[in-house]
Amino acid sequence: MKTTLKRGYGRGAPVDGNGNGHGTLPPLATITRYRQPEQPRRSGLALLGRIMLGTLLLALMLGAGIGGGAYLYFHQSVAAVVAHTPDVKKASKQLDIPLADHAAIALVVGYDHRMGKESAGPSRSDTLMLLRADPQTKTISLLSFPRDLLVEQYCPDKTTGEPAPQGHGKINGAYALCGPSGALDTVKELTGLPINYLITVDFHGFKEIVDRVHGVWMDIDRRYYNRNVGTAATNYANINLEPGYQRLDGGDALAFVRYRHTDSDFYRLARQQEFVKALKQQISTSLGITDLPKLVTAITDNVEVGEGGGHALKGSTVLSYALFAYELPNGHFFQTRIDNTGQDAFYDVTATPEAIQQAVTEFQTPDVTAPAQATAVALGRKLKTKTPPPKQVPLYVLNGNGVAGSAANAAYELSQRGYPIMSSNAEANAPTQNYFKTEVYFRRHDAKAKAAATPLANLFAPAEIAPLPPAIAALTPPGTLVTVVVGTTFHGEIAPAPVQTAPKREPAAVRFDKDLAYESVRDRAPGLGFTAMVPTIVEQSSHLSTLDGARKYYIEGHNKALRLTFETGSSEYWGIEETAWSGAPVLAKPSQTHVFKGRTYDFYYVGSKLHMIVLRGTGGATYWVVNSLLDSLSNETMIAIAKGLQPLSR
Repeated sequence: MKTTLKRGYGRGAPVDGNGNGHGTLPPLATITRYRQPEQPRRSGLALLGRIMLGTLLLALMLGAGIGGGAYLYFHQSVAAVVAHTPDVKKASKQLDIPLADHAAIALVVGYDHRMGKESAGPSRSDTLMLLRADPQTKTISLLSFPRDLLVEQYCPDKTTGEPAPQGHGKINGAYALCGPSGALDTVKELTGLPINYLITVDFHGFKEIVDRVHGVWMDIDRRYYNRNVGTAATNYANINLEPGYQRLDGGDALAFVRYRHTDSDFYRLARQQEFVKALKQQISTSLGITDLPKLVTAITDNVEVGEGGGHALKGSTVLSYALFAYELPNGHFFQTRIDNTGQDAFYDVTATPEAIQQAVTEFQTPDVTAPAQATAVALGRKLKTKTPPPKQVPLYVLNGNGVAGSAANAAYELSQRGYPIMSSNAEANAPTQNYFKTEVYFRRHDAKAKAAATPLANLFAPAEIAPLPPAIAALTPPGTLVTVVVGTTFHGEIAPAPVQTAPKREPAAVRFDKDLAYESVRDRAPGLGFTAMVPTIVEQSSHLSTLDGARKYYIEGHNKALRLTFETGSSEYWGIEETAWSGAPVLAKPSQTHVFKGRTYDFYYVGSKLHMIVLRGTGGATYWVVNSLLDSLSNETMIAIAKGLQPLSR
């Protein structure tokens, strides 16, 4: 860079110049000094604001980075569980296409890949379970099949791909015959249900998933112990569990859900369903965001998901079902079992077609009012309901999909359910014929009509509920309470009506016995840190179990607890858990809360069966009356036992 200093100009020139432009010093000018005004002193609030702003910007930058990484990680994880093995890919072609806003059904197949070794023969499905998620009724249903249930087995025909009978055998043997395709075809033929998803789970992955969520909290009904020493009597998996509420790791959880050696397959199904419910509670109440990557990794390594229609599983589908399960309302989780079954000495299980169909119907039509109805029956109260019976709901049906006869078919189906059908001289068509979902319009400013619209919408699911618009009102005959406009999603038949599962009222099967557990409670009460309760009313055939009938222990090493285990005359087990730990995951979402004589009781239902009643004591203490695995104690019996709990001091 050129400067004037190099040429001898300016202040760098010699000082003896004569004014001809050569070296000279310019005259000194007056200099004015300017000072910047002092910055105002920052107040503490201003400084805090700048810090917070910087922190917010940093958080946004980190959030964007983490969010983008999580997005990519999530989609990679979803891609990892998409059907990729030849067997699951083949079976996925047999699945039904899931429809938007309709209930979806998944078949869950649990298997042990180690059984596939040549020395052990082909793999068999150890667990077969149907899962149904219904966005209209906001319910999740489970239907489990005994692994030894005798059925007609099916495999896809090699030429046509259609289900081909393979002979009579155990339901889990279909997996051994032709893999997931055999299990899927056999269950579809047995139930007649459309199945939209196939989920296969390796039992090694089962243990890993449980460990990744830091174990699963479960209430263990009795003492389970076996040490395999090579004898015929001990030749099954090792297990060592004490009764009471506790956290199970993956190995113990797997041993618990697979156990059946001193009871039967029916109890194993109940243990499996208890585990599914407990896992849902664990994930929704105790899983942190930092645990998700490990959990996702365990799932992607051991789970495959096939979707009907040959489509690849989408991330949005996974998220929607996860959010649906997380936000499930209290009392909307249903467990269905096949009743009226028999079992022989070889563990073969038989069930009549009527028993299977009844279980399928209950599975398809869970009744969300069942807990309220069951409580009203047990307490001898009249159930208050705002929903009018069908005979009090005059209906008018319009065609909105352009398919001839749709309105007539819908009207006939509804009349068979007891709804009066209104008629009109005008043609029964809506103003437009482009309705996708069925619309259920209720008469404006009429509470009875609005209450009647919900069960009607469930019959046409997916369907929308809205006040009657003027254009439809002009076509509706006078006296109509609800108007139905059938859409494209209506295919000629309405959904089955919910099965009324509320039991009939019966006397509590109990006896007054204040001494049965008194000494056991008294001896273990010191040091509990809360008031111990003594059961004064027990199930009429019960006695304290000879194996850990009364157990004082610590939950997680610091929450003191007392467990009483009772055995009935039919060798079933129910229990009473007493603890000061009020934050147990199982207590999170009671179905109902009732107050009797100044004491607060939380009711926990499975369908119409009371599985647990919790008495809320002082100082955070809780006292649980827990039904047997098969919920064999009647609701009246459970309520009587809970009311009979008395403080030890009395």
